[in-house]
Amino acid sequence: MPRASNSTHADPALDAAALLRRLGFFGLFVVLPVLAQVARRASVILAPIAVILLIIASVIDRRQRPVRPAARRLLTAPAFLAAMLVVFWSALSLTWTPFLGPGLERIVNLAATVGLALLGYLALPDRMRSANLYLLPLGVVAGAIVAIVLGLFGAHMGPPGAEDDGALDRGLVLLILLVWPALAWLRSRRRDREALALALLVALALTVQPDATQIAALAVGAVAFAVTSYRQNLGVQLTAIVSAVLLAVAPLLPFLARPIGSAVLGPLAPTVLSLKSWQKVVTTDPVRLITGHGFETALRGRLVGLLPLNAPTTALFEFWYELGIVGALAAAFALYASIRRAGRDGPALVPGAMGCFAAAFTVACLSVGLTSIWWLTTLAIATVVFVAVERGQFRTSRPKVAKLHRVIASGS
Repeated sequence: MPRASNSTHADPALDAAALLRRLGFFGLFVVLPVLAQVARRASVILAPIAVILLIIASVIDRRQRPVRPAARRLLTAPAFLAAMLVVFWSALSLTWTPFLGPGLERIVNLAATVGLALLGYLALPDRMRSANLYLLPLGVVAGAIVAIVLGLFGAHMGPPGAEDDGALDRGLVLLILLVWPALAWLRSRRRDREALALALLVALALTVQPDATQIAALAVGAVAFAVTSYRQNLGVQLTAIVSAVLLAVAPLLPFLARPIGSAVLGPLAPTVLSLKSWQKVVTTDPVRLITGHGFETALRGRLVGLLPLNAPTTALFEFWYELGIVGALAAAFALYASIRRAGRDGPALVPGAMGCFAAAFTVACLSVGLTSIWWLTTLAIATVVFVAVERGQFRTSRPKVAKLHRVIASGS
């Protein structure tokens, strides 16, 4: 008699969803870290495409977590509410900013970036496949190799003054943030040697074309990672408190740092003169520390003489200058609450999360302004990637063979 067929018919829709999800993660984890080294707008263009692929896949196979409970938890989280207060205050500050048109455009871009991160978060599957997550360290390795090649031979590979000059700097910043979730994933799989090799490769990529901000960001992230690995609670508390306090008391920093900078670098050093300009801004109009000057005034103000050209171009300065005490303290609380919350569902990931927070905050403190779209998109990408890694931690340890045999025998 013919045997009954045990084969099951594949569902084309599920296969299509799996393919779209794999393409989305491949674009986010592999293509983006590579192209970011050569194209300034890679993150702004590729990240939405990857998120759209993930959304389509989740609509087809419904593998994501239930949207309503996830959205309810997110909308009631203190860190998210504080971040939304920052966005609301930024929008309200348009009523007193002297640059309404550019400010409105920047607010729309900010809202789009926040929406991108939320959609990516909601579209992630409830359980991430290991095959997809192993793409992340592969992409970081590929990006680091491309950065090394460009650092060594880039001057001979393209004409000076090209449109994508400076892309390597942005690409390296992306690598500095993505290396931490990649390390967290590898260490959670007990691949410590591979994690160490990955970290050394990214560090080598930074030394080929040295930049003080990037090296400082990786070093501070490494310190936070090491402290948290040694004592988890201590590392989390230090990272959260130091980051929030620096943002909350930022107007006092130039008065403390300028004398030290003058003694070490000299009174005419560019950094010292920049701190002097910050002091002048604080003392000239202290009332504006309450409301801020309005969204987008830090960048546009330099062009029309409202600000000295050598005023700091960092998030610490621009938060206070544009949004005042309301926006700065709300952002400080959001930062503190999100750091304390990060990794609570996956303790193995906490050192990597602290390393990423510390590295990102260092970049923001030293070189990146408040509303650079490429920077906000990079932060959104790092957030989505870490959530994906956290959802790959569901697998328990495999039982030993002898124990498995005993379980089978007792059940038979």
